[in-house]
Amino acid sequence: MEKHPKGNQARILLSSVFGPYAQDDEFGSRSINPMELYHNQVTRAQGSFSLRMFHRSWGIMMIQENISAPCSVLDFPTRESFARELTTQHYDVVGISSIIVNVGKVREMCRMVRELSPDSVIVVGGHVTAIPGVDMMIDADHIVRGEGISWMRRYLGEDERAPIKHPMIVSGLETRIMGIRLPNRKGGTAATIIPSVGCPMGCNFCTTSAFFGGKGKFFNFYETGDELFEVMCGIEAELKVQSFFVMDENFLLHRTRAMRLLELMKAAGKSWELSVFASANAIRKYTMLELVELGVSWVWMGLESPRSNYSKLEGKDVRQLTRELREHGIRVQGSTIVGLEHHTPDNIADEIEAAVSYQTDFHQFMLYTPVPGTPLYQEMAEQGRLLPDIDFADVHGQFKFNFKHAAISRDDSKRFLDWAFRRDFENNGPSLYRMCQTMLQGWQRYKDYPDPRVRERFAREMKKLRSAYNAALWAMEKEFKKVNRTVSDRIHNLRREVEKEFPVVSRLAAASLGPILLWSTRREEKRLAAGRTYEPPTFIERRNWVPAS
Repeated sequence: MEKHPKGNQARILLSSVFGPYAQDDEFGSRSINPMELYHNQVTRAQGSFSLRMFHRSWGIMMIQENISAPCSVLDFPTRESFARELTTQHYDVVGISSIIVNVGKVREMCRMVRELSPDSVIVVGGHVTAIPGVDMMIDADHIVRGEGISWMRRYLGEDERAPIKHPMIVSGLETRIMGIRLPNRKGGTAATIIPSVGCPMGCNFCTTSAFFGGKGKFFNFYETGDELFEVMCGIEAELKVQSFFVMDENFLLHRTRAMRLLELMKAAGKSWELSVFASANAIRKYTMLELVELGVSWVWMGLESPRSNYSKLEGKDVRQLTRELREHGIRVQGSTIVGLEHHTPDNIADEIEAAVSYQTDFHQFMLYTPVPGTPLYQEMAEQGRLLPDIDFADVHGQFKFNFKHAAISRDDSKRFLDWAFRRDFENNGPSLYRMCQTMLQGWQRYKDYPDPRVRERFAREMKKLRSAYNAALWAMEKEFKKVNRTVSDRIHNLRREVEKEFPVVSRLAAASLGPILLWSTRREEKRLAAGRTYEPPTFIERRNWVPAS
């Protein structure tokens, strides 16, 4: 591969695409597709109870941390701030990272670089590079597909096999729920750690698996539990956290690494909380006690139709597994695909009802979507089933089909998807309530557990549940009466259970904070009905930086 003539002395700008995001514009932004993962894909039908937060662009942060060249990261820029950075600083390389829906913004940013910084080399990476013919849509010098750290190291003449250094990443920022923005105190939000990229399961619709090589392929940044433990200790010391969001598509699949991590955590007395992604068959490699002692407090698990052919669900009583996880204090984030090949207008409602009946803490519903780069996209293209003239800005699984389904129309796909979200919310209540239910079950089971690390972890959770969360339960109980009286009664019963465990603090919290949260919830509902949206702040971070000569 051609190396940059300046090597690691080249000045690098790494940028995400420009905002605003939660609006319809000529560059491909969509009001239904805000830069808020949970609200967009999980709790979007929950109104003021929806969990809203922003996540940084972790890929460009990882690249910046692992090159020695002077490098700036510009995250969530406006067009104006991107232009200002190009004209006030000299850059030899401008890297732009994007997902497929934002290809229009990538095109515009490439145009801006050619105009405002014509000597810069333009590098484009991220899932946008999976679009067939993307090199003809955008004016870039290099299109980087797959893992970007090693590519950038090679381009700068550095050792691509050098150990991966992990940046300090706070997992979420500007979190809002019930109309209240939670305080951004140090240590109050989990840190993100990325042990690997890719997924060996290789589901045909999975963009992550396809992007990093497909079935059986993945890149481990940290092969052993020892390496992972060392990185986590460093992050703990710097960010003052005890909670980690583990961004690994199937973390529990690597049992040897996970069990070695547990061994080291025990030896060092680490009472960490881990939020992980895992398939049902990977979870079943562990006992519930092993998961609890490892600190697993939240798990994102695929819950596709039992009539689907995905091996991650084979032979597992997933309903029982979901219930068992929650009984042990482990929150479950379910994920269900709507519009699979066998779905018809006659059976899809029953399958959605089955997904809702899992009663997970959170539930994501996604349309079966052939996304560029995936085996499913290739299959649909070969069968002539891709719908013509569908804007890539609408190919994301949260709007309408981009292919001809055998039994369900494009418009009906959106109707069924929207109904799935509403049904889950109306039948099971706000995710915050379900999460409180799981937390209490964990506390009641493990408050006297022999391992002090486990007791400490559940005691930390109870600090939230007996105070602010119990006040939230009070407000949810009142507000949900107009949605589903049965669920409101269940929230009431849970609040009474909390108050039996912590009679003084929890009752005081409900009495004092509850009415305030009810007021803020109703105020937020009015704001959202009037079209209120939220945008992330712009970040500019420089590393190995020296002023241009």
